[in-house]
Amino acid sequence: MQDVWKTYTNGTHALQGVSVRIDRNEFVYVVGPSGAGKSTFMKLIYREEVPTKGQISVNGFNIGKLKQRKIPYVRRNIGVIFQDFRLLPRLTAYENVAFAMEVIEAPKKLIRKRVPEVLELVGLKEKMNREPAQLSGGEQQRVAIARAIVNNPSVIIADEPTGNLDPETSWEIMQLLDEINFRGTTIVMATHNKDIVNSMRKRVIAIENGNIVRDQVRGEYGYDF
Repeated sequence: MQDVWKTYTNGTHALQGVSVRIDRNEFVYVVGPSGAGKSTFMKLIYREEVPTKGQISVNGFNIGKLKQRKIPYVRRNIGVIFQDFRLLPRLTAYENVAFAMEVIEAPKKLIRKRVPEVLELVGLKEKMNREPAQLSGGEQQRVAIARAIVNNPSVIIADEPTGNLDPETSWEIMQLLDEINFRGTTIVMATHNKDIVNSMRKRVIAIENGNIVRDQVRGEYGYDF
């Protein structure tokens, strides 16, 4: 991001002149109080929002000037994990993950091979035929992670992925994300979980009032927001 501003129609400046570079294979925490601009920061990366001013480059694409027809191609290389899982309730775990491959028109033979591999990686191969309602919250988030990584994205955007989970399950999810990062995927994660940030000691970008106020390698969560 280079001098990125995001101003909403009500005049709110969600981001104000943000400049930051995240390199390949990094694991970055984005922290800050509610309303600081974290979610806007994340949404700009996967083109859910468009910058009012400034330039955002993701995998060589200028996000702000991207034509509508090009957006799906950019998103193929970006996996997104949400706090509320966003699984399709009437589809099984297998079908939820397979759907992410179907929308990019992956060959059926590849889908049949790849989906079980990814579900095994997240520890759910034995439960691939269960619907979300038959899975715990942690298991649903594992399905969401499998869906995010099934197309081998170079970047994963995780917006409060442990926000609805108990502490033990949160640690399991973080260990899984750490493994995915170790395998070469860049991870940008917004979180309020102080314990996780302080224990795992990754790069920390702190946002307040739309500004980056701290950017530390092997950082800590800092003061209470």
